[in-house]
Amino acid sequence: MSKQKGVAAAEALSQVVVKGMQEKKAEDIVVMDLRSIANAVADFFVICTGNSDTHIDAIAESIDKEVSQYNGESPWHREGQHNKTWILLDYIDVVAHVFSQAQREFYNLEALWGDAIITRYEADMTVQAD
Repeated sequence: MSKQKGVAAAEALSQVVVKGMQEKKAEDIVVMDLRSIANAVADFFVICTGNSDTHIDAIAESIDKEVSQYNGESPWHREGQHNKTWILLDYIDVVAHVFSQAQREFYNLEALWGDAIITRYEADMTVQAD
């Protein structure tokens, strides 16, 4: 696969992850484009907040379902399924982070990766790019 096709595929996958989050009314959805950052661990982080253990779990399941329907893939790596305060779904080029409000504020990935291009979403639409 060419680099350009890989980039387009990662960008499309990030939008599929957003759709999975939106399906379950995730809050404060953010896509962080990390492609211009040296040594970034992925091309995109997609981050959102859930308001309860059940909500966080439902969002993660929805992401998994949407990605599976889109390209038949399962996450390469999954973490946090048991404690449900931060569930991470790693699709190699795209990493989905589903946080509780407290964990999201504590880890503050948006500040940690502050050089990323950030696009914010509402429940069903794009809001703004930083």
